[in-house]
Amino acid sequence: MPVPRPLAALAGIAMLGMALTACEEHAQGTIEGRSGTKVVETISNPPVHGCHRFREGVTHVANRTQSNIMLYRTTDCTEPAGEKGVYLDREMSSQAAPTLAPWRSFSIVS
Repeated sequence: MPVPRPLAALAGIAMLGMALTACEEHAQGTIEGRSGTKVVETISNPPVHGCHRFREGVTHVANRTQSNIMLYRTTDCTEPAGEKGVYLDREMSSQAAPTLAPWRSFSIVS
């Protein structure tokens, strides 16, 4: 038995809405953390909310997502007195100076 057109259209719109909502919940792409030349961690499609911790400190971060991120030297995405997080634009990478502490966490900038 064929499905009436209005019902089929409504079902299609609902599915499209769910797909678009799911895309907004995650930053599309990968974030790669390295320590020297060694890849420490690759994170795919991280959620856009909250703080994301690297398993170990990294000295280089490649942001291959469609979102901008903030890098922090703390594990909880906070900025200690006298320090600031580093803004990293989408599709960019950042190298920490050898004398500085490694990056330990990041958050997605909305």
